[in-house]
Amino acid sequence: MSISLDYDLSQKAKKVLEFIENVTTHADEIQKKVLAEILSHNANVEYLQRHGLNGQTDSETFKKLLPVITYEDIHNDINRIANGDTSSILTANPVSEFVTSTGTSGGERKLIPATEDDLGRRYSLFSLLMPIINQCVPDQDKGKGMYLMFARNEYKTPGGIKASSALTIYYKSTYFINRSYHLYTSPYETVVCLDSYQSMYSQLLCGLCQNNEVLRVGAVFATSLIHAIRFLEKNWSLLCDDIRTGTINPLVTDISVREAVMKILKSDKNLADFIQSECSKGCWQGIITRLWPNTKYVDAIVTGTMSQYIPTLDYYSNGLPLVCKIYASSECYCGVNLNPLCNPCHVSYTLIPTMCYYEFLPVNRSNNDSLHEKEQQELVDLVDVKLDQEYELVVTTYAGLYRYNVGDVLKVTGFKNKAPQFKFVCRKNVVLSIDLDKTDEVELQNAIKNAVTHLAPYDADVAEYTSYADTRTIPGHYVLYWELNLKDSTTIPDCVYEDCCLTIEESLSSYYRLSRVLEKSIGALEIKIVEQGTFDKLMDYAISCGASINQYKTPRCVKSAPVVELLESRVMTKYFSSKCPQWVPSHKEWTNN
Repeated sequence: MSISLDYDLSQKAKKVLEFIENVTTHADEIQKKVLAEILSHNANVEYLQRHGLNGQTDSETFKKLLPVITYEDIHNDINRIANGDTSSILTANPVSEFVTSTGTSGGERKLIPATEDDLGRRYSLFSLLMPIINQCVPDQDKGKGMYLMFARNEYKTPGGIKASSALTIYYKSTYFINRSYHLYTSPYETVVCLDSYQSMYSQLLCGLCQNNEVLRVGAVFATSLIHAIRFLEKNWSLLCDDIRTGTINPLVTDISVREAVMKILKSDKNLADFIQSECSKGCWQGIITRLWPNTKYVDAIVTGTMSQYIPTLDYYSNGLPLVCKIYASSECYCGVNLNPLCNPCHVSYTLIPTMCYYEFLPVNRSNNDSLHEKEQQELVDLVDVKLDQEYELVVTTYAGLYRYNVGDVLKVTGFKNKAPQFKFVCRKNVVLSIDLDKTDEVELQNAIKNAVTHLAPYDADVAEYTSYADTRTIPGHYVLYWELNLKDSTTIPDCVYEDCCLTIEESLSSYYRLSRVLEKSIGALEIKIVEQGTFDKLMDYAISCGASINQYKTPRCVKSAPVVELLESRVMTKYFSSKCPQWVPSHKEWTNN
């Protein structure tokens, strides 16, 4: 039986790798076929008729007649579907669910249409992952992952269509249900439990009970995994009691969760003593490898702004490889990392040509702006992108999005056969701006990275941060909220924080510094130190408003009044730049004046 199963898994893996080789080799032909399939299947939908496509399926006509759009351009169409209009507005197939896009800066939640066949297409991307991993870390499919997963509430639109996060839809799909028992330590009931405390507690309990079977530990985002480790720090004694007695803490009240956990939980005094011994040492360095000794890697997204958590995960895991496997958005699941054990700073995703029709809008962030208007319309196809160029991703999907700008900025880092590989750079729309300045999340993160070197001599660093463009002052100015990790009781002089402020300003764009120094249209940057636990409160607030704990990412730029009020209520001290940053005009700025 075992030999037969191993052979079956080996054959499936071989087919997956052959599939990847084939679609990347013939990327151009496949992309043309995908577009033709989408347009022919949806030829009579209202949106395509509105733009005069009249059943044509060639890319030239498609690009000539259909504009590049954002969500606001189809907002009315989405609302009609959500309110019960069953005519073929965006897609010939009925919209079976809406994927809610959580966003990162507190804006309105978007409803992205999904159809049954497209959901199946999305989930097929997951089947590519294990064979890729097994090439680098053999036999991962023979063990389990302690993977923290959290479903959120579903709700129905006025027209009766279910709407929820992409991951919640996935967790409740038959695809996930059929594979979850084999792959994960968490029973299905613990994943779909909507009480975040009970879900986290029961998943950690099951993960600890099966600690010797665990070959990988992870969560979707680095923040979710770090949150789980901190939860473990607070609750390990309760978990040990459960394992020692073979009973579940009364705080877990969900009957289905208790029943599912009891199928796994057995009284094990030795395991309880072991966990207690490790967790009571006071030092949590390497806690992942200490509690789950067979773990080969940590699975979590640590690209983009999540990269700031790499040192923390390295600390908890004793430097295990950090694996980022998949690139996906609410609009479309797109690519996979073919080199999963690479250094996180080198993570690139190969876009799979069968998932949707891709186009790319060249951007030039070095001048803190997009290209000229004419160049903006000159989108390029998947196989025509250039190495080292940055692009905004534009997709046409099987579920009714046509030339839709996702808002992600990607950089071409290489090619797998004819298919390009991309590094995620940032979200285009996450910026600080007071005047005409534009500071994206990567620029801000790098500036803070430069600044925290001033804290190192005091054995301190920044645990979490967010920012706010305060236009209530004249002139307006950037505000950074910092929650610190203080390793001891050393007092940090005020001048150190002032140096941090100045270093951040020195690290921002030339236009920002021009506005500060010459035009005086931006005021001095301010750092506000907040109480310990502030960002946990921020997450709690987001979850109370409907955000998914599984998808939650600390917003790097905040705008909503309640969030700003929460942060302000926990400010302990404030610091400003004591000097103006240096500014020297570049050649381009001189010639433009």
